[in-house]
Amino acid sequence: MKQKSSVAAKPKTGMARLMELAATKKPLMIASVILSGLASVASFIPHIAIYFVVREIMGIFPEFGNLDLERTVGFGWLAFGGILLNILLYFAALMCSHLAAFGTLYELKVNFASHLAKVPLGFHVLVGSGKLRKIMDENIEKIEGFIAHQLPDMVASFVAPVVMFAILLVIDWRFGLAAAAGIILALAIQIKAYGNDGAKNMMENYQSALEDMNNASVEYIRGITVVKAFKQTVYSFRRMHSAIKEYTKMVIPYTLSWENYMSAFTTIINNIYLCLIPVGILVGLNTSDYNRFAVTFIFYLIFVPSIATILMKIMYVSTGGMQIIGGVERMDEILHTAPLPQPEDPKETSGHEIVFKEVSFSYAGQEAEALSSVSFRAEENQITAIVGPSGGGKSTIAHLIPRFFDVTEGAIWIGGVDVRHMKSEYLMEKVSFVFQDVFLFKQSIMDNIRLGNQSATDEQVIAAAKAAQCHEFIEKLPEKYHTVIGTKGVHLSGGEQQRIAIARAIVKNAPIVLLDEATAFSDPENEHLIQQAFKKLMQGKTVIMIAHRLSTIRSANKIVVLDKGRLIEQGTHDELLLKHGKYSDMWNMYTKTLDWKMDRKGGKAHV
Repeated sequence: MKQKSSVAAKPKTGMARLMELAATKKPLMIASVILSGLASVASFIPHIAIYFVVREIMGIFPEFGNLDLERTVGFGWLAFGGILLNILLYFAALMCSHLAAFGTLYELKVNFASHLAKVPLGFHVLVGSGKLRKIMDENIEKIEGFIAHQLPDMVASFVAPVVMFAILLVIDWRFGLAAAAGIILALAIQIKAYGNDGAKNMMENYQSALEDMNNASVEYIRGITVVKAFKQTVYSFRRMHSAIKEYTKMVIPYTLSWENYMSAFTTIINNIYLCLIPVGILVGLNTSDYNRFAVTFIFYLIFVPSIATILMKIMYVSTGGMQIIGGVERMDEILHTAPLPQPEDPKETSGHEIVFKEVSFSYAGQEAEALSSVSFRAEENQITAIVGPSGGGKSTIAHLIPRFFDVTEGAIWIGGVDVRHMKSEYLMEKVSFVFQDVFLFKQSIMDNIRLGNQSATDEQVIAAAKAAQCHEFIEKLPEKYHTVIGTKGVHLSGGEQQRIAIARAIVKNAPIVLLDEATAFSDPENEHLIQQAFKKLMQGKTVIMIAHRLSTIRSANKIVVLDKGRLIEQGTHDELLLKHGKYSDMWNMYTKTLDWKMDRKGGKAHV
């Protein structure tokens, strides 16, 4: 019995990968390819008809009265029939390719979106929405365009030269070889232009630069109010400006690198008749049948200019193919990202205490550890606060509990079960989030709150809104709970959005609550309302609260102090003050800032 190879097949790349994607709707694509090839063959029928018309005319020259009109008109109808057949066959090819393209587009988008749902949530934090949007909206859409239009054109482009060469060589091999010499020279220049490593690398750099600009553009647009408020422009928004400069630095040399190739290619294909003239002179000087020579030479002079159209079509198909291949590679990079590992034997838990045991974690591409050997316990039904300087690892803790990322070393347990041994869906049911950045969909207030629990009734949603201190401002909106955010000038303040997010968490009613800088940008009035909302949200829950404002965590059951990824202190507020350590210094600094006043005369701050 032969042993099966354990080596996985190497993923296809380039044009092979494009053809693999196109083959997902194989019957339709085969029909499209055949019809497109036949359409290409039919497109040469008018040229053949022209040859016979010229032969008929030259055969009776100069006695035009002897022209067989019926036969000549018949060749005219043959030309018309060839044109009509080409149109019908090409139309049928496009019908098949479009049906295949739309089906493939649907499958690709569903598969891509499904894969994004399976990768760790931290992947979305690191990659950026601009890049994913470009891949989803542009790169995958270009694949649909390739299958619908460019693949039939590609088939036609490769069938056409074969038929063209056959016609050139069959009618008169001498003129055919002369024309072929020009065609081969043009194709050699094109192959050199597209086939070198520099062109491929440039296309990859182009895709990367374009994605960076997309990411920067999305961030710029989201922050446009801040940019305008400080009278800034795109040139002062560093990331956007840098992305544009990098794109320009890459694109201009790439464009200039095509200058000589394109000039040579265009010049040759538009002047192939120049290769015919010397041959025509030589053949004409040594022929005895001037009538046949004239017929053939005139036909080639008429036929050869159409070669330029055929070769230009090949060039444009090749260019489009290169761009699409780059987009497919970007899509495959995302698809090859490993999904979040799921346990083979998933476990559940009845308890909800959270235990960090010697947890270390590093973000991809960074040598420094975000967390290093962190151990602490967040008791069930208690509030555990995480404090420390910026960059100390506080948000990383919030990301690791629901497995936005998996720990590099150590383990995180919920109720005595390692989070890696729970199914992602089950783990997400256990955790509610309220982050500093709130995202509300362009849907009704009711639907935005119900995202926390799709089965919640209207009454439960309203009860959650009341508990989150939202009900009063919602009732003032044009359509109350059915008001769609972002339409008809309806916009919510940052504090109101934060309270909607809290209502979403309340209606979810998960046993674990993660609060990450949820009041960082709130004014005093909103902060008071948010704190009132927190009281309802945190009742009977295991709470992990991350905050810069130390006043918000003073009453926490436990405070964990982080600095540079390491746990340096833990205890209650009073216990930590008695230690006179990092927390004590932070508290003293915080209380001093509350007493700062501005000197009206000197403009100086003093206590």
